[in-house]
Amino acid sequence: MACRLFAVCFEAHQPVRLAQFWACLLGRDVVADAGGALLPGGDTQPCLRFVASRARRTGQDRRLHLHLTSSGPADQRDAVAKALRLGARHLDVGQRPEEEHVVLADPEDNEFCVIEPGNTFLAGCGFLGEVACDGTREVGLFWSAALGWPLIWDQDQETAIQSPHGGTKIAWGGPPVTPKQRPNRQRFDLVPAVPGERLSEVDRLVPLGATELEVAADGTVVLADPDGNEFRLLPSR
Repeated sequence: MACRLFAVCFEAHQPVRLAQFWACLLGRDVVADAGGALLPGGDTQPCLRFVASRARRTGQDRRLHLHLTSSGPADQRDAVAKALRLGARHLDVGQRPEEEHVVLADPEDNEFCVIEPGNTFLAGCGFLGEVACDGTREVGLFWSAALGWPLIWDQDQETAIQSPHGGTKIAWGGPPVTPKQRPNRQRFDLVPAVPGERLSEVDRLVPLGATELEVAADGTVVLADPDGNEFRLLPSR
């Protein structure tokens, strides 16, 4: 049985402050969590988790970013203006002048984009339309099998999956993928679909392409996907 995506997790120097930024931007509540804070989601919108870390940050330890959707030009402008008021800043990642999405960085320099209206790929996905990741086709296939989410895009080495309930998509842009130099600041946190089946899930994930890295004192299992991106299988919640 596939495990469940508990949260998209961000390491942060000030996790509660960062959670409050995203809660205001997304219109969600902040819930206290061990070592940080949660923004609960639902069947169609993933939970976001923010945990404390003092690790030095570089541009090469960011392997995913969020895409927010807009319903029209005014809605896109309003979303950008709100993000800037809350503490975001504009970010230059080499985007071309003709591109209509707006690239921003949150208060801890996590990149995110406010996507232009009329984007058909994200139609009907909700405000948090996409978790956009660096990654190979192999890793997209791995996550489809790991989560039991259908593969909804598989073309030119690019892949995307989506919950059977719909909503936010998770996509991988294909090669070239920037070589990893240190653990990622963002990751997926999973929980067993059946409480108490954590070790059975590890036994299922490894043949799919995962590598077991360590077991923490609280029972959390740290693994890596086929591209070497760390993820965690948490004790049942």
